[in-house]
Parts: sequence; C-alpha cells; structure tokens
Amino acid sequence: MDWTEYLDPLMQGAWVTIQLTVYSMLLGGILAFVSGIGKLSSSFVIRGLSITYIEIFRGTSLLVQLFWLYFALPLVGQAIGMDLRLPPIAAGVLALGLNIGAYGAEVVRGAIQSVESGQHEAATALNFSPRQTLFHITIPQAIPEMMPPFGNLAVQNLKDTALVSLVSLGDLSFRAEQIRNFTQDSTTVYTILLVMYFGMALVLTAIMRLTEHAVSRWRTVRS
Repeated sequence: MDWTEYLDPLMQGAWVTIQLTVYSMLLGGILAFVSGIGKLSSSFVIRGLSITYIEIFRGTSLLVQLFWLYFALPLVGQAIGMDLRLPPIAAGVLALGLNIGAYGAEVVRGAIQSVESGQHEAATALNFSPRQTLFHITIPQAIPEMMPPFGNLAVQNLKDTALVSLVSLGDLSFRAEQIRNFTQDSTTVYTILLVMYFGMALVLTAIMRLTEHAVSRWRTVRS
C-alpha cells in the first residue's frame, strides 16, 4: 500500500480524537471549577466530597479509571439490577474528563487563593456577600492565572486520548494500529501518527494562547 492510502482512515480516527478532546475538556473544565471552589467551601460535606474526588482521580491511573468505567461498571450495574454499560466514546470522555477535572481543580483552587486579600477586604467593605465576592471579584481575577496551566492540561489531555484505543474505540491510535497490523509498515504509520498528534497539539496550543490573550485583555478592560 502507498502511504497516502493510510490518510483516510487516520483522518477518521483523528476526528474521533478531536471529539474526545473537546468533550472531555468541557466536562473537565466544569468539574475543575466545581470541585476547586468546593475544596475551599466552608461546608464540611462539600469540601469533603471535593477533596475525595480530587484525591481519587489524581491518585489513580487514568488507564485503570478507563478500564473500570468500561469493564467493571457494567458488572456493578448487574449486581444492583441496573444497566450501567457505557459506549466506548462515553467511557473515554468520562474517564478523561474526570481525570483532567481533578488536576484542573487544583489549578482553580490555587488561582483563587492567589488573589490578594485586599480584594476580599474591599468586597467586605462594599457589603458584598461571600457568593458575590467569589463570582464578581475573586474568579474574574483568578481566571487569567488559570489559563497557562489549563493550556498544559489541555495538551496532556489530547495525548491521553490515545488510551481509549484500548477499549476498541476507533480513535487515531486505534486506526494507526489497525493499519500497522495489516501492512506491517510500522515506521511509516507511526511517523504519520507522530506528525498528526504534533499538529493537533500545535493547533490546541495556539487556541489556548489566543484564549489566554483574550482573557488578559478582558481583565485589563474590566479593571
């Protein structure tokens, strides 16, 4: 086979990889903000739940998390009389989102705590409630500080999507392995695979940097 014939199935796999990356980043971003803010909550229950989630998903392997959701969760469902089987793409998005959300939560927490205490004192002087202070003072100032670490997490998340090929999801890595098994052309297939992942990482990095600049300009205008 000519190497150009590899491109069509690889592009199909790349589209699945892009979907996994986008959906898991959206899920992870929501979880990061909820659990990052929750870790700073004055409520023991909310703080405890947030810490438990963060420590479990930061302290265990993403691969094991993926396997548990795809292979073990249906068995748990059988034991309790429920159908908890997940399609491969749902298991992949959930595992990736839960994982990146746990790491992102620490970014959110650190950025919130880095806001100067004088800002909180000014909010108190203006008779802001804790909720108003959080959403109108603290978070708007913390978001620009979160963007560089979030950019790194986004690129790491893109690379982690390769693990979903182990649950037979037809992502980029899965398609590449299929082609390699059929053609035994390891050098060409894996070289193209490297280039495609590198290209997607460059695009994702550029998007995150543009977002970072936009957030910085918004902060300047707001201040």
